Amino acid sequence: MPPPDAGPMILIRRLRQIMAERGTGQARLDKIVKQIANLMVAEVCSIYVRRADGSLELFANEGLNPEAIHRTHMKKGEGLVGLIADTAEAVNLSEAQSHPAFSYRPETGEEIYHSFLGVPVIRAGNVLGVLVVQNRTPRHYSEDEEEGLQTTAMVLAEHLASGDVAGAAQTGATGPGARGGRVNLIKGDMLSDGIAMGHIVLHQPRITVRQLLSDNPAGEGRRLSVAIETLRATIDAMLERREVSEPGEHRDVLETYRMFAHDNGWVGRIEEAVGAGLTAEAAVERVRNDMRARMLKRQDTYWKERFRDLDDLSDRLLRILAGKTGTAASEALPDDTILVSRNMGPAELLDYDRNKLRGLVIEEGGSASHVAIVARALGIPALGQADNIIELAEAGDAAILDADSGELHLRPSQDLVAAYSDRVRFKARRQQRFAGLRDVPSVTRDGIKISLNMNAGLFVDMAQLAASGAEGVGLFRTELEFMISSGLPMKDRQTEMYRKILDAAEGRPVVFRSLDIGGDKMLPYLRHDKEENPAMGWRAVRMTLDRSGLFRAQLRALIKAAAGRDLRLMLPMISQPQEYERARAMLEDEIAMSRRFGWPEPGKIHLGAMIEVPALLMQLDRIFELADFASIGSNDLIQFLFAADRNNPRMAKRYDPLSPAILRALKMIVDAAARHKRPLTLCGELAGKPLEAMALIGLGFRTISMAAAGLGPVKTMILTLNAAQLSERMGALLASEAASVRPALLAFAHDHDVDLGIEPAVPAGHI
Repeated sequence: MPPPDAGPMILIRRLRQIMAERGTGQARLDKIVKQIANLMVAEVCSIYVRRADGSLELFANEGLNPEAIHRTHMKKGEGLVGLIADTAEAVNLSEAQSHPAFSYRPETGEEIYHSFLGVPVIRAGNVLGVLVVQNRTPRHYSEDEEEGLQTTAMVLAEHLASGDVAGAAQTGATGPGARGGRVNLIKGDMLSDGIAMGHIVLHQPRITVRQLLSDNPAGEGRRLSVAIETLRATIDAMLERREVSEPGEHRDVLETYRMFAHDNGWVGRIEEAVGAGLTAEAAVERVRNDMRARMLKRQDTYWKERFRDLDDLSDRLLRILAGKTGTAASEALPDDTILVSRNMGPAELLDYDRNKLRGLVIEEGGSASHVAIVARALGIPALGQADNIIELAEAGDAAILDADSGELHLRPSQDLVAAYSDRVRFKARRQQRFAGLRDVPSVTRDGIKISLNMNAGLFVDMAQLAASGAEGVGLFRTELEFMISSGLPMKDRQTEMYRKILDAAEGRPVVFRSLDIGGDKMLPYLRHDKEENPAMGWRAVRMTLDRSGLFRAQLRALIKAAAGRDLRLMLPMISQPQEYERARAMLEDEIAMSRRFGWPEPGKIHLGAMIEVPALLMQLDRIFELADFASIGSNDLIQFLFAADRNNPRMAKRYDPLSPAILRALKMIVDAAARHKRPLTLCGELAGKPLEAMALIGLGFRTISMAAAGLGPVKTMILTLNAAQLSERMGALLASEAASVRPALLAFAHDHDVDLGIEPAVPAGHI
């Protein structure tokens, strides 16, 4: 028997010779099994091909009963062969017949064989069949033998897919990694709500290796060497970028990533595969498949994370070899793009044409990621933690993204398309109605004026101000521009940015929120120690008061940008009145400095406080004595009151914001603002949902701010609401002992013909 490392090389060379010979595809398969059996010293070698219905047919064999060929069929999932096809993983057993999945087929005569090694035959993510070797003597095949058989399976996959083997071209494509032939339902976490129907665009192109065998190993080796050097250079350059140069956990991750790129063991294995006769691309794929099989068998999370690094390096190397290093943002996009990526930065998302982007799906991203925050700001339906989406999705696939339900439907059936089309048409009709209400005053049936404002965070959001009919910007998140920047924006750049925002508002009020960074919104170019509980850690006004230079630079920029106009600024995460007083003192210092230099000043300055920390509920009178206005950040206030992380999927639906406890807390704030005659608004997610907004009006809120997409539905609700009747009903609901008053509010809306815009549901049978 040849040395273990020589076996795969010899086998590939022999396979190349067989592929070049004349004859039928079946004749080549017969020769292939003989060669494999000889070189692996196996008494049996079998090739099973997957049929369109998922079953497996014995197509070629050496060592078993010849009459079993094309007569032996395994049902989907049957036996060890079916197990390999369904899991897309190798099976290596010294005693196959003791395995619970073993299925005895008397026509094959395989009862005398004990050891068993089977690998899936995969092409472009589709399981085309299974390649098996067996021996009479019980033994466990070595890692080198398993790797050699997997390399052989790659070559075999191209032969089966070529159409030369009669009957094999109709192979089905199901199971893990399959990308065709059936509807795929992928679950994930909602990053940004909404529904989108369209076609898949991959953020970074997937390189499908089609040419496996090389006629010029030396030339392929040179191509690989150049690509490896390019890969290492790009990663070295990435680590030199300013935004990741500071020490911290992110730096440790990137250094580990660079270590893998410079790992001679990884590169050496690829070079060996090229020397054996594979193309550079096929060699990268071969080594990647081997690492996947080895690493993902480990239960240690550390090794699974390391495989993600190696997997990403392999993708980068393949793109360099193929000369496709850009992203889809620079290409012609379909008008209904649903963008799919393993991960993505917020600036990369902004590279895409917003008019063509319908949805976003990310394999790894969570709701606290920067790209998720930007997606919400842009109003793009988005799904995160979508496991295996990169493997399952193909560019051009039809898809339905239901972010509201946390689902992505790939290649949906016509029934499912029809069901969702009804929902989309319903939304479209409502959007037409909302557009017609743009200039209609937001007044209840009994004459109560409700001021509706929109939330924003990027300059691109300002285009929606006039289109939505909002009366102003109730919350402008200044940190978003910092998050998409590669470095800390200097004062002049900030000044220009804030001036553009005020210009775009065309006289409508804009309430800027000072930097709310930290917690779930980290800036990579600012050093920040790791915290066990960042949501309640060093963030927002706590950070900016400590980093006074950062805060003062923002104050100067805002003062200068608002010259001759009103400046409205609110402070996030105020926990006690003393924090507000310190921030106000800094603001007054900056105003005094501006006067000394004779710089133009704002016409009037309004400094507000955000109420989102429960401790402030016990200090409402004092904060309203100090602040010019207040705004409630309901997202944080609710999670802190319930001690429930809103980004934790197990907790997200455990507590209802429409609980009497939350409503009583909000009522306390409304009453305190009224006592002190201070303007009050609410700018959290509650404001943008018709039923929740109805409850706020019943509590006495007269100004609310929301995402632009929520303005139409909320205004529709307001125009059909009698506020006095609701206020009378709210008194009893506040005293309720129920966990939630949602059912009672829904009943009120139904009884009083309040339009909540409830959408038709997708029938369960269609999902």
